[in-house]
Amino acid sequence: MVFVKVQKSKAYYARYQVKFRRRREGKTDYRQRKRLCCQDKNKYQTPKYRLVVRFTNKQVICQIAYALVDGDRILAQASSSELPRYGLEAGLKNYAAAYCTGLLVARRLLQKVGLDELYEGNTEVDGEVVKTEYDGKEFFVEEVNDDKYPFRALLDVGCRPTTTGARIFGALKGAADGGLDIPHSEKRFPGYDRDAKEYDADMHRERIFGGHVGEYMEYLEEEDNQKYQEHFAKYIENDLEADGLEELYEEVHEKIREDPSAAEKKDFVPDKSFKRKAKKTLDERKAAVQAKKDAKIAELEDEE
Repeated sequence: MVFVKVQKSKAYYARYQVKFRRRREGKTDYRQRKRLCCQDKNKYQTPKYRLVVRFTNKQVICQIAYALVDGDRILAQASSSELPRYGLEAGLKNYAAAYCTGLLVARRLLQKVGLDELYEGNTEVDGEVVKTEYDGKEFFVEEVNDDKYPFRALLDVGCRPTTTGARIFGALKGAADGGLDIPHSEKRFPGYDRDAKEYDADMHRERIFGGHVGEYMEYLEEEDNQKYQEHFAKYIENDLEADGLEELYEEVHEKIREDPSAAEKKDFVPDKSFKRKAKKTLDERKAAVQAKKDAKIAELEDEE
């Protein structure tokens, strides 16, 4: 028998500390969260605001949050499921939809804190990174007001990989164009070439207006019409064509800027048409069993 040295001794197990629940579940990166939430002590409990971007199977969710001892507080929230209000019925999870959702949460927040008129953001979408120097500091807005600084938030990506061209950065760009001061660079936007260290803003602009979706629609329609009918069923249902996507997104951006406020909540009305079947009594159950027996006996007699 081979002697195996025990690597984990009794002392190891006695001192073992279980990781936080959300770390065990793979939901929270606490190293990242600490750096996003911890504030300098000389700032006297001023919260650090975060632009939280999350993707589900059906929508994009953007929130402006800050941390307290007993949990996070949400200052403003928007999801791409609200975009049908502004005329976007299909494609609620792509890069262009992420941009629209980021723009919506930014305008909604600034309206709430009274900065929407001072910081209108970038109305001409060109894909360029907007920043300015003021009082020895760098701000990611076109112009800084002398009385009120812009609202600063830090991007919170959660556990998603931050690859170049990821949809998370579409939401970031939308929020930045909406007037929020979010520190960022062009290195993760679509159109950045890491080898040449060059940034193609036109390629990024094309993504913001759904150009890549339009190209794929045209390609599928020519090459595999059946797959086109399946993949773009919602687009076909709403009469959306590849040529009209840019105009559609321009209209959505305008409508969001006109009225970013949340829709009124509707009272929940349960569906009372469904009624659960009443339980059978003992006699009814016995009768049902006897009926089955009689039917089987009759079937066997017929066969004979």
